[in-house]
Amino acid sequence: MKLIGSLASPYVRKVRIVMAEKKLDYALILENVWAPETTIQESNPLGKVPCLLMEDGLVMYDSRVIVEYLDTLTPVGKLIPANGRERAEVKCWEALADGIMDAAILVRLEKTQRAEAQQSDAWIARQMSKVSASLKSMSESLGESPFCTGNHLTLADISVACALGWLAFRFPEIDWRTDYPNLAKLFDKLSERPSFKDTVPE
Repeated sequence: MKLIGSLASPYVRKVRIVMAEKKLDYALILENVWAPETTIQESNPLGKVPCLLMEDGLVMYDSRVIVEYLDTLTPVGKLIPANGRERAEVKCWEALADGIMDAAILVRLEKTQRAEAQQSDAWIARQMSKVSASLKSMSESLGESPFCTGNHLTLADISVACALGWLAFRFPEIDWRTDYPNLAKLFDKLSERPSFKDTVPE
């Protein structure tokens, strides 16, 4: 398998962590989708990463689709419950974490891809309110539990840590560590795992 992605993307990081936890072999192909010479649309018409290229020519895109498929390839380190409420709970955590990244990335793009005179303060505030509300919801749902769901690592924890790690990387002014020490405790614990150490955004 080949994974097209960047070292800064939190969505790519989520896939890379899942592949490491599942002990799956793959080749990482670095791609800057913002570069004029990018060829990402040859693989993904949406022009986004991550993009997974299978040996038989099948192409998968969207991190949520990719990680769900990867979790079926081997029983090692099962990350998504097979069915029922537990599965829905993990997927809701993933949706919330992805939503934080979606909103924060829109803010970053507004600030880096548009001229200052064209930037909308109201738009930025709207997106940042989603980030703030979601962090609060995550903290309240986690409480003092050691993991987001159940008693072992799941895709929920990976997704949350990828969102928090990207905020620390791109939005250091958001002091989620002080505001939500339980999230910081979870993040620090997960950051000791080799899969997280090897995928720190840069």
